[in-house]
Amino acid sequence: MAIQRRNYLGDLLVQMGIITKEQLDDALKHQNKQSSGKGLLGNTLVKLGYCKEEDIARVVALQNDVPYISLDSYRIDEAATSLITPEIAQRYSALPIGFRDGKLVVAMKHPYDIIAIDDLCIYTGYDVQPVVCPDSELEAAIERYSRTNANIEQAEPEEEVDIEETPSEMDDSAEKPAVQLANLIFSQAIRAGASDIHIEPQEKSMRVRFRIDGVLHDAMQPPKRLHPSLVSRIKVMANMDIADRRIPQDGRISLKLEDKVVDVRVATLPTAYGEKVTMRLLDRSAKLITLEELGFPPFELEKYRKLVHLPYGFILVTGPTGSGKSTTLYATLAAINTVEKNIITVEDPIEYRLEGLNQVQVNVRAGLTFASGLRSILRSDPDIIMIGEIRDEETARIAVESALTGHLVFSTLHTNDAAGAITRLSDMGIEPFLTASSLVGVVAQRLARVLCTHCKEPYEITRDELLSNVPDFPLEDGEEKLTLYRPKGCFRCSNTGFKGRVGVYFLHMHRGKSRQ
Repeated sequence: MAIQRRNYLGDLLVQMGIITKEQLDDALKHQNKQSSGKGLLGNTLVKLGYCKEEDIARVVALQNDVPYISLDSYRIDEAATSLITPEIAQRYSALPIGFRDGKLVVAMKHPYDIIAIDDLCIYTGYDVQPVVCPDSELEAAIERYSRTNANIEQAEPEEEVDIEETPSEMDDSAEKPAVQLANLIFSQAIRAGASDIHIEPQEKSMRVRFRIDGVLHDAMQPPKRLHPSLVSRIKVMANMDIADRRIPQDGRISLKLEDKVVDVRVATLPTAYGEKVTMRLLDRSAKLITLEELGFPPFELEKYRKLVHLPYGFILVTGPTGSGKSTTLYATLAAINTVEKNIITVEDPIEYRLEGLNQVQVNVRAGLTFASGLRSILRSDPDIIMIGEIRDEETARIAVESALTGHLVFSTLHTNDAAGAITRLSDMGIEPFLTASSLVGVVAQRLARVLCTHCKEPYEITRDELLSNVPDFPLEDGEEKLTLYRPKGCFRCSNTGFKGRVGVYFLHMHRGKSRQ
């Protein structure tokens, strides 16, 4: 039955002139090669670039005699989405999005699934009107409107981090609004891929914002009356003093959400209307990015590979906060991590755990700083050393001297460009002759947002217009017009026009060392 449906879908696409018969045959061959045997024909056609998701959705709607909609232009009714649980939405790949003529409008991936429709009628108490939208829009909607409170829990702090035991359950407060709100904020932030959460009290309201791809977005505006209890809940989770609201505090939380383990760094700040809470999320289970995926131009990547395989020297990665410096260093260490090398790091905090590395967590209260940890590392016979950040003269001097005595040292600096790293080291008191002898290369980097692949729109620009705005744009001879792309905004990118980021790099190598 399923094979007939797929063939019928393909025949309809051919009849409507969306694909050719040859493209259909090619897609069916690719589909048959899939070992799992469960690839949908529509997905295969989209992956091969023969048609768009919207084309498949329109034909599926026609095939099953149901309406087609785009969630980009549809106002989703939260009263409808709340009628089912996230588990049911995931199980049936369906989400209620509104009401029409007394029926519940449900966006479905499989509008022909009679059993799913009957179950949804029973769960919601409404007659169901299925509609079809592009798969990626539906998946994004289910992610966004999921309300997962029950499956988020506090993980045990890891022993090596030396965090004091977090108080056990907040009595029987699982039903309290503050606990539910805290769980909702964490689950939505993690699902949205946020790097930071900001909880900000205003005069008559409370604002929650997520930083996604380097830009802050409004997430929700809970009632102001919940602010004190929400902050207290987060403080208890982070093992902070809930009684003292007059001074800034810092703490840490480990959370489990489904198969993800997330470390949360918490900082509170007293403001005019109450305590502002800022939380940095570090996904411990995230896949480590490779050097090839970072965004280095091929020529720069080849230079960087030669640099990191030098036997000794000092390599700095520079850029402002949040520009991806630590990610670049982790990708570098993963690329050069072999059994012959003893690699030791000193970090605050340890953002990724890498197999085969000896990673040391800074603990200022216990007297373990970057400088003291670095001295101890040198007595542990390291080949390669990674210092999370150069913060003071003592750390900088030990790093430079380590590079001079036969170690390969990596670290980061907060400067705006590669050349500024040398000036910053001089400002810290490092003599120029030591910098010249030890520093083998500096990488300056930024993170640039990437246009959403689903909604970016092309436009043409003339040579004169382009060069008047970007004088050094690399144009080919005789190229008078160029097709560029600009952001538009859709449901999948939260109407921002951007989805994800890529690194932008500049590598400066010390001439004397680059010949080695």
